[in-house]
Amino acid sequence: MTLKNGPIIQFVDFSYAYSGTSSSALKSVDLLVEKGTFVGFTGPTGAGKTTLIKAINGIIPHFEGGKLTGRILVRGKDTLTMTTGQIARIIGTVFDDPEAQIVCLDVEQELAFGLENFGIPPEEMEERITSALAMVGISHLRRRSTQSLSGGQKQRLAIAAAIALLPEVLVLDEPTSELDPLGSEEVFKVLKQLNNDHGITVLIAEQKTELLARYCDNLVVLNQGIIAVQGHPKDVFMNKDIIKMGVGLPQITELALRLEDRARELPLTLEEGIIYCQDYLSRHRR
Repeated sequence: MTLKNGPIIQFVDFSYAYSGTSSSALKSVDLLVEKGTFVGFTGPTGAGKTTLIKAINGIIPHFEGGKLTGRILVRGKDTLTMTTGQIARIIGTVFDDPEAQIVCLDVEQELAFGLENFGIPPEEMEERITSALAMVGISHLRRRSTQSLSGGQKQRLAIAAAIALLPEVLVLDEPTSELDPLGSEEVFKVLKQLNNDHGITVLIAEQKTELLARYCDNLVVLNQGIIAVQGHPKDVFMNKDIIKMGVGLPQITELALRLEDRARELPLTLEEGIIYCQDYLSRHRR
């Protein structure tokens, strides 16, 4: 991975096994996440993506038992020596089901709930709520009931509640799993804007490879608890071993590989796919 602003999260030979299991969910993971990057995690079911997210935000080992070896460093500090409160001030978390995170009846109170728990003064709370809602594009929903929101709006609300706490890192565990393609695209656009405009490091576990290819700086493929492949999305998707692992390619990339086994420059996005197809048709008309 290209160094950007220095490491903010580091896994050092980290392994973890849940209580009552004989096999490790993560095995000898070495991973460096640079501050300000947008990193995607993907892999087949059971590859260890959710376990990795739980290890980053401190759920492992502080709330879930099990056996671990190695270290996870957040801003240079071992998570074993940090409280969950200390970790939460650096790392915000959004899960796959926003319904499980939303606890209040209206949008404004949902953001205020976390800020109150952090002891934020009322005048600063107002400023943070206003800013967080604007950052994810739902200022107009401030007075709405949370039950009246669509799935995509609820996921934006969950993101807003997390960033109101001013985290340096936002980790998300398959946040688009319940969303349609339009809602999924909207969530990724919000995350990329937070990453670009506010320098928030974004770490996202996701199965929708088209979105990972479009938005991520780096992509990590997990398989059976190990990091199988990592790098720029274009380099990762050039590695045909990931297909054997059960990782789906972006549809436009798969089309290019079907058209010619040794495509010179694999397209990852729709825009690249249009250019690729135009070039392909031009070459084969001759």
